[in-house]
Amino acid sequence: MKEQYINPVLVNIKFYKSGKKMNDETYFALLERARSKIPKKVFEHSRFKIPPLRIFTEGNKTSILNFKEIADVLNRDPNHIMKFFLRELATRGNFEGTRATFIGRFGQLTLKSLMKRYTNKYVLCPFCNKPETRIIKEDKFLYLQCLSCGAKESIKAI
Repeated sequence: MKEQYINPVLVNIKFYKSGKKMNDETYFALLERARSKIPKKVFEHSRFKIPPLRIFTEGNKTSILNFKEIADVLNRDPNHIMKFFLRELATRGNFEGTRATFIGRFGQLTLKSLMKRYTNKYVLCPFCNKPETRIIKEDKFLYLQCLSCGAKESIKAI
């Protein structure tokens, strides 16, 4: 037998129109049934932490030594992150092995704030703030799809 969906708001309106009030047992039963349909990941609370940037400056070049490690934690392609950094810093650079090198002297605060902006724009879900997301392309548009809550938000291409 196929289970039917009962909208609690409509049920409450029906009770209200009939002059009856919904009792606590009915309400909590509907609430528990609605909660059982939501994925368990939504209720889990874990702290998402990006590893600290290990920066090395040599002359007019600034390198992030653990760039690949950070890209792995964020579950993003290092070239995507690199493209964002290069555009925001308005400079040239390259990604080799585990490090990213930028032409110019950039401080810890500048690079850290850029990483935070990238994470907020392209990693964290705008609805549940969880990092379990992926970037998908449909036609000409990019979307950030959350694997925890199922939300899908359009994002700007870099």
